Amino acid sequence: MAKKKRIPSPTTGNNGAAARPALAPSAEEAPASVKVRPPTATPTPALPGEVLKDDWTVAILALMMFLAPALGVPNEEMLQDTLKSIVVSFAALSAGMAFFWNQRNRTQPLRWHGLMWLPLLLTLYALGSMVWSHTYLAGVEAIRWFIFSLLLWLGLNTLDRERLPTLAWGIHAGAVVASLWTALQYWTDFTFFPQGPNPASTFVNRNFFAEFVVCTLPFSVYLLTRAKSSATVALLAFSIGFNLVAMFMTGTRSALLAFFALLVVLPFIVWRYRQHMALSGWDAGRRILAGGLIVATVIGLGLITTGNPKMVEEHRLEGRGLNALERSFARAKSMAVTEEYTERSFSVRWVMWRATGRIIQARPLTGVGAGAWEVDIPLYQEAGSQLETDYYVHNEVLQLLAEYGLAGWIFLLALLAYLSRAAWRTWRLSGDEARQEGMLRATTLAALMAFLIVSNAGFPWRMASTGALFALCLAILAASDARLAQRGWSVATRLSWKPAFSQVGAVATMGCLALAAYITQQAAATESLIVRATKIALSVSQSGDYNSPRWIKQREEMLDLIRRGIDINPHYRKITPMVADELAKWGDWTNAVWIWESVLGSRPYVTAIMSNVARGYAQMGEPDKAMAMLERAKVLQPMAPSVRSLEVILLSRNGNEPKALAMAREDILAERYDYDMVNTGYVLAMRAKDYDLAIKSMELRNKGWPANKLDADAKLGNAWIGKGDTNKAMEFFRAAMAATPPGQEQATLNMIPQALWPMLQKP
Repeated sequence: MAKKKRIPSPTTGNNGAAARPALAPSAEEAPASVKVRPPTATPTPALPGEVLKDDWTVAILALMMFLAPALGVPNEEMLQDTLKSIVVSFAALSAGMAFFWNQRNRTQPLRWHGLMWLPLLLTLYALGSMVWSHTYLAGVEAIRWFIFSLLLWLGLNTLDRERLPTLAWGIHAGAVVASLWTALQYWTDFTFFPQGPNPASTFVNRNFFAEFVVCTLPFSVYLLTRAKSSATVALLAFSIGFNLVAMFMTGTRSALLAFFALLVVLPFIVWRYRQHMALSGWDAGRRILAGGLIVATVIGLGLITTGNPKMVEEHRLEGRGLNALERSFARAKSMAVTEEYTERSFSVRWVMWRATGRIIQARPLTGVGAGAWEVDIPLYQEAGSQLETDYYVHNEVLQLLAEYGLAGWIFLLALLAYLSRAAWRTWRLSGDEARQEGMLRATTLAALMAFLIVSNAGFPWRMASTGALFALCLAILAASDARLAQRGWSVATRLSWKPAFSQVGAVATMGCLALAAYITQQAAATESLIVRATKIALSVSQSGDYNSPRWIKQREEMLDLIRRGIDINPHYRKITPMVADELAKWGDWTNAVWIWESVLGSRPYVTAIMSNVARGYAQMGEPDKAMAMLERAKVLQPMAPSVRSLEVILLSRNGNEPKALAMAREDILAERYDYDMVNTGYVLAMRAKDYDLAIKSMELRNKGWPANKLDADAKLGNAWIGKGDTNKAMEFFRAAMAATPPGQEQATLNMIPQALWPMLQKP
């Protein structure tokens, strides 16, 4: 029987072993009827979407943006921004903990974005500068940038298009309530919230409020363009006009500049994306309602006259207007190069900016350390200038570069590059992308534009409400980048995730919440103790009889409060020296000196504080310590008014009156002086019978410190008596008597030669 022949299988050889598959014919070799599919690359995984299911992050962030500007402290025992920082920090950490808990079993990736590296870079720099710069201030900065980073990352992963209006409503509602407080303060002198420059809402300073509100306007307009019902259109139109009027009440020039820029940009944005918004379906009635109600609200409410006496006094002295529209026009006009503008706020800022420029030039790579500008700025001032009462540059860009050095340059340039790219990408959107993302991206970029404008004349990055808004604006853009599939290490990418990461994140945020609670308690206790001590000190001084035995108990309580406050936080410079200043008035130099020295322990280059300490030692009979402190001050600022006046005082007390008089004459004639210089100059001049110098000294004191005019007029009369002009002297004596409060005439007469009393006493 013939053997059957085995036919090999296509996949096996003759020996049954697996054979390599035959190579596919090339395109040239394959028959025409056979189509060869080219090899395909592995598809890139899509970017993950926003976390939506059971997530409360956006709701918490919206509540944060409502509460931070709307809430304020009804007393002076806590700074307003301390409360706002507490609200933002607890809201961010609570949102983070809720997010991590909700994602505790997550295995799918989350989102990352190149923007995240920027605040994290500053956080790491701040932590590092705690080692070699000011530890406390650097730690504060590290916390600030950590919260910023957390807000940015949470927004990146949760802010989808459908929930963005929720956040916008929170921003808008917060601005409306803050504006309500401002309007009440302007119209009725509403005093529930302590304020500095009125009207300041819950922000203590009206500039802080105005800078926040102007940055919220794009989101308010965004909500208006989405409104469909007439009632919602009317509500939003009225509230937008109301917010504008409240901003005008402040007269803040940086906010007005930002508003003028928005006045150009926002109408263009609305026009460009009009087909993709609800307003495209409005009938004529709703269009008239929206535009007419905004204009009517601004004009109608803007013409209501202020009922705040402080605002009336500002108008009397400076002509700033008695209603919101007059005030905004007057302040806008003052931005021209006028004497009022150049000699006041701008000139002061210019001095600060130039000094900061020297820091940047001297420390371009390392900077002076996070938060340390206020510590090191005295080292970089021009000779004779003193900026020691300022804690910020009033220009965020300059302060960033001065404090963070190379890290600041990277942050700034990368941020500007990203925003430029985001604006270009937004401009080029078309079709569905423009319909879905165009308006919200353009709105956010407009808000950031306003924010960057006010950042050049203030410090909104460091204020809780505006700083949180900054982070959320970047988060909105980053989330939009992810939806538009803009990928890469510098834009959006996937972040691998495991359940363990969520669990660690939840535990970490719980720990951060506990730490935040501790910091909050310490901050509240410190501010309460120091402010209560300051209020007691001021009350005692205002009595005019501060050495009376009836004040012994209050003075002891005040000293106890200030000691406890300094023990908790020895770095609190903003209010603590005020207590020492009052103690010095009472002659309690021992306690005044230790308080001033506690300030120098944290801010070692403040020559004004050094001068005060030296005066204290001189009064306490310790001339060696006084001279040592004087020499320390002269190393920093030998021509500073406070240092020069201190040297004059010490020279006169050490028996060298001729040299002291020569120094006083040089500075007074050059009008380079402080309060102590003109007082000491007057005394030395009267002793030397240099009556012209004595007259000049008191004329300068009247010009700089008009509240003490009664005393100065009496001294001027005595100087004119010495010069031999009794008629001129009588003019000043009569002015002093006319300014004397009822019942205190004898105290004024005691400053006048007795022979002239009959000519001054009423018949």
